[in-house]
This record gives sequence, C-alpha cells and structure tokens, in this order.
Amino acid sequence: MAIFTPVSHDQAAAFLATHDLGGLVAVEAIAEGVENTNYRLDTSAGRFILTLFERRTDAASLPFCLGLTEHLAERGYPAARVMRNRSGGRVGELNGRPAAILEWRDGAWLRRPEAPDVRLAGRRLADLHRLGADFPLRRANPVGPSVWRSLASRCAGRAEGADRVMLDALALDLDRAEAGFEGAAGLPGGAIHADYFPDNVLFANRDIGGVIDFYFACDGAYVYDLGIALNAWGFDAEGRPDREAMTAFMRGYEQGRRLSQAEREALPALAAAAALRFTLTRLHDQLFHDPAWVVTPKDPAPFFRRIAFHAAADAEAYGLVSADGVP
Repeated sequence: MAIFTPVSHDQAAAFLATHDLGGLVAVEAIAEGVENTNYRLDTSAGRFILTLFERRTDAASLPFCLGLTEHLAERGYPAARVMRNRSGGRVGELNGRPAAILEWRDGAWLRRPEAPDVRLAGRRLADLHRLGADFPLRRANPVGPSVWRSLASRCAGRAEGADRVMLDALALDLDRAEAGFEGAAGLPGGAIHADYFPDNVLFANRDIGGVIDFYFACDGAYVYDLGIALNAWGFDAEGRPDREAMTAFMRGYEQGRRLSQAEREALPALAAAAALRFTLTRLHDQLFHDPAWVVTPKDPAPFFRRIAFHAAADAEAYGLVSADGVP
C-alpha cells in the first residue's frame, strides 16, 4: 500500500458514485507498502478500500487476483470481497489507473507477533492453499526467474558500494535459485498468495480478521509460497533467524495441510529462491526510487542475509518433522 497516484475527495466521490455503496463521507490515504495506491473510504453505507493498481500490477492479472479473493471469501476465508459496480464489473478507471473498491477487513497487522499469532498465520496460509485448490483461473508467477535476471541486469547499471557487493554475490546465487524454482514444477501446487507478509495479515481479537493484497497471487508450488512466508515471519528485522517463530509457523501450517517428504526436501532451496526474489525487488526499488512517491523503499540487506541461512538449512532447521511424525 502506497500513494503513487493522488486522488482528491471529488475524484473519489465520482468513482464511488459508479457503485451502490452510499455517498462519500471521508477519504484518507494509506501510505504503507510498495506496490499500489490505497485509500480508505468512509461512506454513508460503511467503510471500504479504494485501490489504484500501479507499477508491477498488470491490469490483465486482475481477473485472477480479484477473482481469487472472491473465491476464498465465498468459502469463509477472511479475504476482502470485491464491491462490484452498477454494471457488475470489478474494475473501473480512476486518474488513468485501473481501480477497484474492496470490502474493508477489520484488524491491524502485528509489528511483534507472538508465537500463537505466528502459528495462526501458518494455519491460515494452509487454509488458503486448500480452499483455493479448485480456483479455475491461471496466472504465471509475475516475478519468476526471468524477472530476477532482468532486475539484476538493471540494478547493475546503478549499484555502487555495498549495493554492488550485494549484487555481485547475488549473481552467484541466481543459477541455484532458478534451478530450485524450476525443480518445484512437480510438487503440489495451485493458487498461492506469493506475498504473505505480516503487513498483509490483519489480526483482530487474537484472530485473523483479514488477509489482503493478493496482487502477486499466481499459480505455483505451495512450498514456494511457504518459503516466502517463512522469510517474512521467521526472521527478525536484521535478517537473523527466529527458530521459535519458524517452528510456530510450520506447526500452524501443518495443522491445515501436511507437507510431503518431497516438499520438505525442496523447502530450503525454495526459501532461498524466495529470499533472492525479495532481495532483488527491494534493491531495485531502492536504486530506482522516485522521491515523489509517498512510500519509503525497504532495505534489501536483511533479505540478502536470509539466503545464507537457507543455503545451509535442512527441513529440521524450520521446525519440521519427517513425514511419519518423527523429529
């Protein structure tokens, strides 16, 4: 969530008027995150989120992303429903951007989640994988290996100092990460979130009130999505592993969906690939940041540090037990 495209009160009111959601009372920017522009809309009928889709969100992907949130919500998952306009469409246009209004989900993300919170987050990721298994649409991963190489090449023209050292080291990891990613093709998979970070999981009264921001959602191996989530929930702000958090997340996940032995064996390589993916996107956003955007780019270094942990890890490093339940 960020502000790349300003929206005035009158502009928001005009877009709202294409929906049956009451009149606009207040509009407030949500300046957090790195991808799309978001505003809170308070109307005479309730509270909603207005999203303008920017940058890496391809408009052609929106039927998949918004369709998946609806699919999950219809099955009782805490995903935001899309508020269709009077013509029955999910997406309109506002200030030259595709835009949509979504249900407001109660809760707030936890800066310091405790073990029970992390365990619940793991369970809800497993629930997402199970409930999304019959979602009929398909989308290739928008930030797969070809994009990693493109980002690395673009960053090479601007990186200096510590960024250059990091980028040179990443070049040695690319082949291994790509091999791990491609090797996951035969593993169980389907619709994945692909951005299951704490700031996309909203807690309310010690439960999860909302899982948001499905705009990287795609088809993929479930264990790759799990690797992304472990990178997000299982390390501290400096990139040091938190074994208690990793174990809690994995135990929660396996309450909802048990991993196969092949998935356990693939997890370290796929978690390393996920860490490389986020290192490169954060490095790119830092090097090519536009100061006009109301968003602070995130430091890539903590994700770079994660790669070394995964390279040396086995399944037990994540708190997993073997498929027969033996530690």
